[in-house]
Amino acid sequence: MSTGPASIHASAVKVGDHAVLIRGPSGAGKSRLAFDLILAGRAGQIPPAVLVGDDRVHLATRGGEMWVSAAPALAGLIEIRGLGIRACDHVSEAPIGLIVDLMAADAERLPLPHALRWHENGIELPRIPVGKGYEPLPLVVAALTTTESS
Repeated sequence: MSTGPASIHASAVKVGDHAVLIRGPSGAGKSRLAFDLILAGRAGQIPPAVLVGDDRVHLATRGGEMWVSAAPALAGLIEIRGLGIRACDHVSEAPIGLIVDLMAADAERLPLPHALRWHENGIELPRIPVGKGYEPLPLVVAALTTTESS
């Protein structure tokens, strides 16, 4: 069964086989983190990374997974602060593997386990709440390249 697509204000980058969905208020740095992930993929810090969508994306539930795709009018476009809207390589859709919430009110130095999970429509995904003023890229790279300790 499929639900959606729902349109949300967010960005997404496919890293390896799954997308990182980046949410947050306007001006939080969603486009910046998306481009930083693409650059980290090019540098070999994380698996290859390619844009799914910037600014507005569609979400849909399929086969027990949450999928993200670009809003058609914005496919292949990303905002680079100081340069404007730029065209870049992109993929049409990807299953979401990680959610990053920028300027999250529940961000903590040592977050409780429930804060690191997102649940909706029977789907559970890892989540990173990033506090205001905190650089998100190192957290995302760490989440993609390390495992939890017991």
